[in-house]
Amino acid sequence: MSANSSLPAPLPTDKELVLKVIPMPADCNANGDIFGGWVMAQVDLAGSVVPARYVDGRMATVAVNQFIFKQPVRVGDILSFFAHVTRVGNTSITVQVEVYAERFRAQGQYVKVTDASLTYVAIDEGGKPRPIPKR
Repeated sequence: MSANSSLPAPLPTDKELVLKVIPMPADCNANGDIFGGWVMAQVDLAGSVVPARYVDGRMATVAVNQFIFKQPVRVGDILSFFAHVTRVGNTSITVQVEVYAERFRAQGQYVKVTDASLTYVAIDEGGKPRPIPKR
C-alpha cells in the first residue's frame, strides 16, 4: 500500500450506491479486523444488485476476476458499496464493485477499502446458462 492509500477519498459519482452495512464484533478475525471473507460475501451481494436488472430471472456468481483489499475494515465502520456494469455478454455480466469505509471516529471522511470485479451468469431453472434478454 502506498503512503497515500489511507487518505480520505471522494465517493464515486459515476457508480450506483447499492448497499450500506456496518460490520459487528462477530465479524472479526483474531487481529480484531473484519474477516476478508465477510467483506467478500458483502461484495458479492452488492455486485449482484445491478445485473439482476438485466438478467430477468436467476443468476449465479461464476467468477471473482479481481479482489483487492486496500485497507482493513474495522468494527463500526459504515461501509458503502458502489457498483457498475463493465461488460454484458450473451449469458454473463461483469460488475466492478468499490467499497468505501466511513470510519467510526472520522464521520464524513471516506477511505476506499476494497475494489473488486465479479462476473455473474444468467441461469435457467436447471442451473444452466441462458441468454440475457437484449435491452
